Amino acid sequence: MRGQLDSWVEDLVDLTNEAQASEQFQEWLDVQSKFHDYSARNTLLIKLQCPEATRVAGYNTWKDEFDRYVQSGESAIWIWAPIITKKCPECGNSPSYHENTECEYDETEPEQWQRGLVGFRPTSVFDVSQTEGEPLPELETEAHGNPDGLVEDLLDATDEIGVDARIVAPGEWEHGSARGVCQRRSVTTANPMVEAVDRNNRAALASTLIHEFAHADLHFDVDDETERSKREIEAEAVAYVVSRNFGLDPDNSAFYLACWDGDAPETLQDRLNRISSTAADLIDAVKGES
Repeated sequence: MRGQLDSWVEDLVDLTNEAQASEQFQEWLDVQSKFHDYSARNTLLIKLQCPEATRVAGYNTWKDEFDRYVQSGESAIWIWAPIITKKCPECGNSPSYHENTECEYDETEPEQWQRGLVGFRPTSVFDVSQTEGEPLPELETEAHGNPDGLVEDLLDATDEIGVDARIVAPGEWEHGSARGVCQRRSVTTANPMVEAVDRNNRAALASTLIHEFAHADLHFDVDDETERSKREIEAEAVAYVVSRNFGLDPDNSAFYLACWDGDAPETLQDRLNRISSTAADLIDAVKGES
């Protein structure tokens, strides 16, 4: 079986290379480049005010860059925007504030000062769900096919795998746009706790469970954030291999990996042994419960 799994990982390498070079992915990248990367503080403010937010931008940005318009009656999400202007080399204030301080710097005129950060101001943004207009390009990343009871088999195999898992109704889901999470340990078993949001596409639900089971096995106690993209690639590669083993069509994983890391194909090859061995263990555990 190991040789077959390795071959499937190589197939995923080829698919991911093709995805990264595709016109569809390049269009998606172009749109993503127009969204700001928010600081940890602003990300927290956004999540506190709009937990389901996925992509946010200012009113004029939505209108001018995306041809979308904020719907009537929507409440703004307030964040802190940096104020970039000329600043005094001595006290660090803008010219207007500098005049009202005791700073005596006068070696150069304010017109010659370098621009820099002098403070923050509140500004409003809106999530894509609060807007309407031209659609944003989307990438299909979900698996498809007939899961033939795979979701139930995965849940039955949790003791063998060493995880706890539950399917959460969409109305009770608290993790925004994520389809699955593995963020904490169960208070009763101390196993990693996997949660996945329920959906009609059972093949995609099964693939999400496999992805999170891989995280639980490989990455649960890893804290190095520089490894985040590579951990995502490993987990999604495991999901691809296991899903394919059970007759699903997981080729859209290639777009998922392309989104996470430009070096995804190289990472897949570098971590082939871990991916294949983890996939084999999950397959054996599920087959033992089938």
